[in-house]
Amino acid sequence: MAKKRPSQSEPKGPRSIDNRRARHDYEFLETHEAGVALAGAEVKSVWLGRVNLTDAFCKIEGGEIWLSSLDIEPYEHASRFQPERRRDRKLLMHRKEIDLLARKVREKGLTLIPSRIYFKGGRVKVQIALARGKREYDKRRQIAEKEKRLEIERMRSQRT
Repeated sequence: MAKKRPSQSEPKGPRSIDNRRARHDYEFLETHEAGVALAGAEVKSVWLGRVNLTDAFCKIEGGEIWLSSLDIEPYEHASRFQPERRRDRKLLMHRKEIDLLARKVREKGLTLIPSRIYFKGGRVKVQIALARGKREYDKRRQIAEKEKRLEIERMRSQRT
């Protein structure tokens, strides 16, 4: 059997950091990818998976899109400059995409939620979801459907 080349091996670092709470609280309508402007030590913290997306949200101000309340732990081996943990970070997208998202948020009453952070081509990317908030009965229905599916799977596995 042939050996794997280094380029085909699994990438090091986290595959992705997901915002699972957002999937529970929001219904995702569409997703977009954006780059993130980070300080040097922040990239290392993201690489180590020390990011919390739970309270993060996006806002559009002055034709630019910003990621707020994203918690990136300080990198302990950084020498001097330690940026704030929860500072606003600029997202990098094309002007047309930002204008389209701003129009949808304004017209339909939707919100922008970061759903995932991952590395792509050596750069940190954020997946932004255009989302609508779920109501309490939607959440209950989703939980009931999940339990029903699990029960069916248990029944199938007991038969064989």
